[in-house]
Amino acid sequence: MTLRLGDRVPDFSADTTEGKINFFEWMEDGWAVLFSHPADFTPVCTTELGEVAHLKPAFEKRNTKVIGLSVDTVEDHNKWATDIEETQGQALNFPLIGDADRSIATAYDMIHPNADSTFTVRSVFIIGPDKTLKLQITYPASTGRNFSEILRVIDSLQLTANYSVATPVNWTQGGKVIISPQLTDDEAKKKFPNGWEELKPYLRVTDQPGR
Repeated sequence: MTLRLGDRVPDFSADTTEGKINFFEWMEDGWAVLFSHPADFTPVCTTELGEVAHLKPAFEKRNTKVIGLSVDTVEDHNKWATDIEETQGQALNFPLIGDADRSIATAYDMIHPNADSTFTVRSVFIIGPDKTLKLQITYPASTGRNFSEILRVIDSLQLTANYSVATPVNWTQGGKVIISPQLTDDEAKKKFPNGWEELKPYLRVTDQPGR
């Protein structure tokens, strides 16, 4: 199955390091980040899981839950957690899915045979409260992810879901935003009474709303 932006993602039940879950029930009405790891006891993955554990409060601030997956067993995950805490200075504090039969990895197209026919690539899925796919990024096994960028994207997705704006290159919280080209100037005046800078008729820049 190939997932595309806007698709409703597959629901699933799974064993995790925090017990059995149903994914949609576990998400509740918030956002979720599902990300896969090629294998347990691997160096890059160990650093990533430690970083996500450090960043858990930042995800929670954004009403976002994080959950990891590899094609190893929960028993192996629990053994690996000791190494993660020892080397990264942070205990695992979010669930890791055991997907030994690769059913979830297959449903989410996490195994790319030309890269590796057995292990998952480093997939990231940001899923909205409506259970649809908002963003997907795929990294090779050799490259660790930048989770600050993933937090930045969540900020953008949540902002643009609530206001008629888009975020420009390298945008971060508090930065200028772009008024949607779909809005006429008259419509924009009602939504953005403080005005904007018009660089081009299709490029109107204004302060971030809601701050």
